[in-house]
This record gives sequence, structure tokens and C-alpha cells, in this order.
Amino acid sequence: MSIIGALVAYKGKPAKIVASTTHKYEVSFSDGSSQKVREKDFRYIHPEYSNVTDQCSKADISILNDLQEDSLSLQEITEWIFDDFTSQNAWCAYLMSEDGLYFYWAKDVLMLRPIEQVKIIQKQRNEKALAAESLERCIINLNNNIFDNDDIVWINEIEQVALNQSKHSKAMSTLSIENTSENAHELLVKLKYWSEFTNPYPQRHKVYLDEEVKVESKELSRKDLTHLTSLAIDNSDSSDADDAISIDGDKLWIHIADVASYVEIDSELDIFAQKRASNLYLPDQILHMLPPELSSVCSLGSSEISYAISIGLRLDSSEINDIEIHLSKIKVTNMSYEHADRVINENEVLSELNDIAISHKAFRRDNGAIKLNLPNVDVKVKDQKVFIRPQVDSASRELVAEMMVIAGRTIAQFAIENNISLPYLTQEAGSFSEEVIDNIQKLTIAKAFEASRGFKRSKITVKPSIHSGLGLSAYTRATSPMRRYLDLLVQQQLVRFLSNQPTLDDNAVKDRIKVINSSMPKVNKASRQSIEHFKCLYLKQNNTWEGKGVVVEVNGEKALINIPSLAMMTQIKFKSKINIEDKVNLKVGSINLFERSVNFKPL
Repeated sequence: MSIIGALVAYKGKPAKIVASTTHKYEVSFSDGSSQKVREKDFRYIHPEYSNVTDQCSKADISILNDLQEDSLSLQEITEWIFDDFTSQNAWCAYLMSEDGLYFYWAKDVLMLRPIEQVKIIQKQRNEKALAAESLERCIINLNNNIFDNDDIVWINEIEQVALNQSKHSKAMSTLSIENTSENAHELLVKLKYWSEFTNPYPQRHKVYLDEEVKVESKELSRKDLTHLTSLAIDNSDSSDADDAISIDGDKLWIHIADVASYVEIDSELDIFAQKRASNLYLPDQILHMLPPELSSVCSLGSSEISYAISIGLRLDSSEINDIEIHLSKIKVTNMSYEHADRVINENEVLSELNDIAISHKAFRRDNGAIKLNLPNVDVKVKDQKVFIRPQVDSASRELVAEMMVIAGRTIAQFAIENNISLPYLTQEAGSFSEEVIDNIQKLTIAKAFEASRGFKRSKITVKPSIHSGLGLSAYTRATSPMRRYLDLLVQQQLVRFLSNQPTLDDNAVKDRIKVINSSMPKVNKASRQSIEHFKCLYLKQNNTWEGKGVVVEVNGEKALINIPSLAMMTQIKFKSKINIEDKVNLKVGSINLFERSVNFKPL
């Protein structure tokens, strides 16, 4: 059959076959142009060409529901729904086939859709059309920096991008805004859907939020140490004291809140804690590793009698002897650091404990311990204001910190002697200049910064080894079981050992270390970025801020500057010569809250 003069569809447009060669046909279009094409590239519509249009008469679609056939030719469908097989009607049937609602091409025949499938497609198309209309209205609002309740579905998409829970927002793409978390954050604040105080970073890094979980304890035999004066010294606003200290003659006691009695290994609570890895202390909130109600139950001093894991020891020329560890019950007196500082010399117990702490710290210093006092600050949010306060060392803080080091050293020694597998914190010896070593107790900020780069990274391992930074031959962190999972693991192992239950072996402990090592980067990022965010907000609220910086590194014309009052670093390019240790007066040039960056300028 010759198809010269026939109506065909080529790339969706009507065309006329005007000539043929061995392998190709020449087609012409209504605008007078022509083109040679292969037969497989066009679809035959009607044997007679005419100037057809997309304006079609109403088709009788209902008749298709009565047909028994699953497939028909284009001519048959045209005759059924339009009565006559004209070029125009055939073209209209072709357009309907391309739309695909009622029938669709399967090679050279048209497959009829069941009526239920047609209804589903129609519903989907109607919803899509409504969504497009809704998005169009939303974009008009967003361009005017407003939104209404009808826009919430699109705002929620933007929010998912801001929280790094989605990579795409239709509204942002329509507005030609790159789909980044930072851009979404900025848009939500601009719309006042979020405030500048909204902190997206925990969710952005998939840090688990607090949940309520049922907690139950088991009854265990406990040593009665209620006769001791047990002091839990902490921040005045702390509600979860997890350690206390006592002295009994020549025996030092360090008590740790008994959390393991509530959190059995591999229990629901244990898995809950593993997923979270650590408490997250943020300027605007605390996200807990364990359910908050458990912290209130375990917190030392929250009731008249507190349950603890108590570590007793004697220090003889800084050697630890006569270790005993018990599940215990104690009476706790809670005390703030501020109050402890005022009475540290008058209070007999505190004074004696302080002498032990000072002596032990000197022992560690002689063993090469290095502590850098780089500036640090506390960032807090209260009543829609950000506050930054310097962290100041005090006698009572030093005392408590040293007691916790002693506890970690003692438990490590006890575990080694009793073959208990634990996660040990180790650190190889660092590399420091002679000037740093000679002045280790009185380093300037610049020298402390230099020294910080000389430390080797600490590691967590089941094999006990030195911790050079602490000046100890073996050490484990054990005194914060409510706040750090590996501290809780240490306590679980001790409780099992003390209760004559089998403890986890090295491989099981290693598995838990791997879980925590994979979780902690997310926790650390969420913490660091939250603090950076609120520091930026502090500077926005205090837009006339001026302060001093110390040059800690020089690279050509650029200098790296530490700002002690903010515990921030900035890099500035200077036209004149600048030296390490130079003091620089600074002001804020610009702030990008969403990139968490501040541009400082010299005054």
C-alpha cells in the first residue's frame, strides 16, 4: 500500500508524506518545510492528508466501556468515538492516544484502559492540577515574604530541606533557590515561619530527640555507706548529679550514680542509649542519652538515700592500693561550685579532698601530663537572649575534675587486675617544642594553640595503654554513666562482675565502641554548629561588639586570631607586618547566621 499523500505524526506534529526513497520518506509540514525521515520515526494516521488542528469535537468515550476488545486500531477507535474516520477525527484520536488517559499505544495498536484505571489516573491528574495551582499561589505569597495556611504543605517541604531530611523543595526550585539546608533555613527565617532562635542542627545531623521510656530497677545487695559525708559538687543549675566524693580516714571514696541497675546490657534502654551515644548540651536545650525521668531517679541527692557504684582506694605516694568497688547506698549533700569555692579551706572534708587532688595532679604532671588552658566559654539562651560567659577554672572544679581522673585510673587498674574487658581511653605521646615543655604551666594563648597541634589523637580500645595527656599508664572514663554511653558500659561491666554475672568479652565491647564511634561525629557536629549559630546570634544582638584578639599563627599577610571572650578563631589579612602574640582590637564586619560565619575586622 502506498502511503504517499498520507497524514502522519512526526515528533507530535502533523505531516504529509510527499515522496519516498529506498530507506527514507520525505515529509512536509504546514509551514512549508520538509525533512527526510525513517519509517520507524513517524506514526501513520490517515491515508489522506489535510490541514488538521488540535481543536477536536467531543468524543463519545462512554462507548469504549461497552467494548469487549482489549485493543483496537487507530481507525477502529476513531470510528467508535467520532463516528467518521476523517483526517481530523483520526488526528484527534491520535492526540488522545498520546495523552494516554483512555487508551495508549502498544506498538501499532491501541490498548484500552479499564474504567477503574481511568478513574485512578483522572484522580491523580486532578490532584496534580490542584497541587500546581496551590504551588502557584504559594510562590506569589513567598515572593511577598508571606504565607498562609494553604501554603503549609510547601513550607513543610522547605523545612525538610532545612533539616537535611530531603534534598528537594518544589517551592525553592520554582523560586530558583538552590536546594541547600542553609538556603532553606534562611528562607524560613525570612518568612518568620522559623525564628532566628530555631536550632535545626540536632535534627539536621539525625541526633535523636528525647523520648519517654518506662524505667524499672532491679533489687541488688548494697554496701551501706550512709555514714560518709558524700559531696556532689556541680553547677548550680544542674539537676543530674552523677558523682560524689567522700573521705573516710585514709580512704578516698568516689561514688558514681548507679545507672546500670536500670539499664541492662542489650535491653531496650541499652539500645536506646547506644543510638544516642551521649548527652548533647546545647545553648538552648539538652538532648538526653537516656530518658530524662531516669536521670532524675538516678541523680545523686535526688532522694534521701541514693544508689551508687562506690570506688574506695588508698593513695600511697600516688600509688593506688586497697581498691574496693561496691554497689552502695549513700547520703548525698549537693553543693554548687560557687559554694564549694567559698568553703574549700574551712570545710574539713573538702580541704582534705583538695589536698589529695593537688597531690595527685602533681604526680600526673611529673609523668608528663599536659593540660592546655585555651579560652572557652559557656553559651546559653534565656528569654530570647543569648549570653556568653567565660569558663573560669576554680579550686572546686579542679578538685572534682581530679577526683574523676582518679576514679578512671582506679577502675582501669581494677579491671586489669580482674580481667574485665573495658573501653580504655588511650593517647600516645605528643610532639611539642622545648619552649612549650619548659613553660607548660604558664603557656600564652598562642603557645597553647601551638601545643594543641602537637597532641596525638586519643583512641578508645579494649587494650589498656598510656594516656600521655593525663600522665597515666591506663585510664577509662567511668564517672558519667547518665551522659556518655561508654561510661555506662564500664558501669554495666562492673555491676556484672560484682554480681557474679558473666561480663562482655573484648569482641562484644569492641562492637559497642564501633557503634559509638560512628555516632559521635554526628553528636559533635550538632553541638559545634549549634554553638556557632548562637554565637552568631549573640553578635547580631550585640551589634556594636568590640573586643580583643590574639595572633596565634601568621602565614604571609594573613593571621589566625584567637578571640578569648568568644572562644572563636578568625583569619584576617593585614597590610602591615603582624607577629604572633600581637593583640588586635576587633569589631564585627558582617554575620551570616545560616552559614554560621562572622567576618571580623581590625579597628
